[in-house]
Amino acid sequence: MEIVEVGSCGALPLLSLNHVSLLCRSVWDSMRFYEDVLGFVSIKRPSSFKFNGAWLYNYGIGIHLIENPNIDEFDACMNEARPINPKDNHISFQCTDVGLVKRRIEDMGMKYVTALVEDDGGNKVEQVFFHDPDGYMIELCNCENIPIIPIISSCSFKPRTHSFIKKAASPPAKCGFMENIMMESLSMDMMNFSF
Repeated sequence: MEIVEVGSCGALPLLSLNHVSLLCRSVWDSMRFYEDVLGFVSIKRPSSFKFNGAWLYNYGIGIHLIENPNIDEFDACMNEARPINPKDNHISFQCTDVGLVKRRIEDMGMKYVTALVEDDGGNKVEQVFFHDPDGYMIELCNCENIPIIPIISSCSFKPRTHSFIKKAASPPAKCGFMENIMMESLSMDMMNFSF
């Protein structure tokens, strides 16, 4: 059966972020980090892969690790200790208790940096940044404190009543369908994140 997106907007019919793929020096070390520190669970990966790696899953997102012991040859930045810079590339996870996050990271002896973001309405977001074993930056935050408000949209945000339908089952929805899916999916995912 063919599934067709019913919106008429030009954006691709995306539903959510599925996974982030990361090169790592040691699959074992990186697995331990993502399991022990962030609470991910190892899951089965396709048997057709002929390289060392691991798949982990939790919070509605996957982390795919690909072992490359020679990673330093391709990315010189990974070979040296980089300062923790909140403006650098990073993966961010919603958490329920930033204070608990900081205490646990300190108990593990990990270095971290904090930041505080505030919007015009006085809403505040606490952020905690740290590196994984390969130098990738991780952020844990309470970002739900700042509302998600689209800046530009051709249609107003309305809760969706359906996402995909069988071909020719009903007339196409007006533009705004994908925006609605994105916002509803993001809102639901943010409510489900916890540390």
